Amino acid sequence: MCLLGRLKVAAISFGIAICMHVPAGAAPSFDMNGVWERFPNPVSSDASVFGDLEPPGTGPQLREPYASEWKALRARRAAAAQAGKPLVDDSTKCRPEGMPMVMGAIFPIEILLTPGRVTVLGEFLTQTRRIFLDAQMLTSEDYAPSYYGFSVGRWMGDTLVVITKHVREDVQFFEIPHSKAMTITERIRMVSPDNIENQVEIDDPTYLRQPYRFTFGYKRNSTYRIMEYFCDKSSDVIEEDGTVSMKVKPDPR
Repeated sequence: MCLLGRLKVAAISFGIAICMHVPAGAAPSFDMNGVWERFPNPVSSDASVFGDLEPPGTGPQLREPYASEWKALRARRAAAAQAGKPLVDDSTKCRPEGMPMVMGAIFPIEILLTPGRVTVLGEFLTQTRRIFLDAQMLTSEDYAPSYYGFSVGRWMGDTLVVITKHVREDVQFFEIPHSKAMTITERIRMVSPDNIENQVEIDDPTYLRQPYRFTFGYKRNSTYRIMEYFCDKSSDVIEEDGTVSMKVKPDPR
């Protein structure tokens, strides 16, 4: 249960739930409680709003040779999809989206506020992300890399600033490579009673020439209930060349 005046419950509809502890005197301007779904940023002029198939904006500014390798991979994937033979990806393998893809809210998300923690629940694959408020960032010796990394947050006025580290290196946002040193910073705030803005910055000097910045926008969906969603790709066939096809049932005649 949340304590009135100190805690608020928030929900994002696109398969994510977020739990936040709101200290006295530091709360969102509006009530985040509810279900939310992805929506183009309602106030920012930033054109890099998340898209379904392509990285936000113009993509990351990678160092070489990673930039050329990444562009070649994206071109190969696009060509394969156009030819009707898509390449295997994490979704095909039924793997969790991880950070920051889970915040892209491909399916509805939900946000919940509880003492000392913000919990983000994603409908897709029934994912759970935890943000620990007013906590210290753990070191690599204390925390093994994970899909969502370790996230700490604090309220700065009506903005929740979240720092995430220790994301597994094989968890890649649109196949963008990253190192153990990657840091993700989010600035989450309500811009109206029914809209949330999440400004994201990815910093990784090993791979990026400059931080990669983009914005996720969410709109409230007060009638939606997120449901249990587990992956079933039993009909997919992963071919030797890395493409994916569908199983075809034999003709009974």
